[in-house]
Amino acid sequence: MIHIWLDESDKHGTYYSNFYGGILVLSQHREEVLRRMEAVKQELNIIDEIKWQKVNAYHYDKYIKLIDELFAMGKAGLLKIRIFFRHNQYEAELTPEKRKEEYPILYYQFIKYAFGLIFAEDKEGIRLYLDEIPLNQQDKQNFVKHIYGLNNDSDFKAKGIRFVEKGISEVDSKSHLPLQFMDVILGAICFKLNEKDKLKSDGEERPGKRTILKLKLYKYINSKIREIYPDFNIGVSTPIKEESDRWFQIYRHWSFKPKHHTRNLTRTKRAKNSPA
Repeated sequence: MIHIWLDESDKHGTYYSNFYGGILVLSQHREEVLRRMEAVKQELNIIDEIKWQKVNAYHYDKYIKLIDELFAMGKAGLLKIRIFFRHNQYEAELTPEKRKEEYPILYYQFIKYAFGLIFAEDKEGIRLYLDEIPLNQQDKQNFVKHIYGLNNDSDFKAKGIRFVEKGISEVDSKSHLPLQFMDVILGAICFKLNEKDKLKSDGEERPGKRTILKLKLYKYINSKIREIYPDFNIGVSTPIKEESDRWFQIYRHWSFKPKHHTRNLTRTKRAKNSPA
């Protein structure tokens, strides 16, 4: 069985939007991964929910150890991490009706392609654990139904990959540690890509203490990724040599570019930072 915990961050950002993240664990590793996550949380005496927004002087060293444990498990082949986002300069050519469906459309793309599921060796099925879905009940049902529709996708059928019956669940992150660990990674990537490290309070000459700590934590996460991929570039899709790398890589980014799009260069960092 393939278990995937899915989280989301900024729907709209200054430069990048539609952030999704996922942690994938196979059944044979599920118990160990959850046990190790719980063990490090208990060891560090973390009693509240683990979240990027809670990074401060008290949590910083604790979160460093959480990151160490997460990437240690990744390197040991116990889990895989995927991050999805869209650069705002690439504007999809969508009708107003389709634009309203941006969230489920992009989330569907993330689930279908980011993990390279058609190259999975485990054929027992897929279970998804989604953090709170920001859709009304009818749209939520349609979204879940659309994901189940992948069971009829020609590539999925050919490879014997399918989502198990009643295997797509909306869950509370407070009860699922993989979602909490994912929140820290996804929050850090979103923080840096949208240059939140440069934000200052009114009247201040430099970013606040918490912002500086978040930047420091992001840099540490970046260093852990670079232990796996020395040439890692946060803002682009992680390179592959073969299509199956989408499944086998420990950690990867997908910078999504709509197939049909127009390019708006006013929405780049270069344009933002250029003199008027």
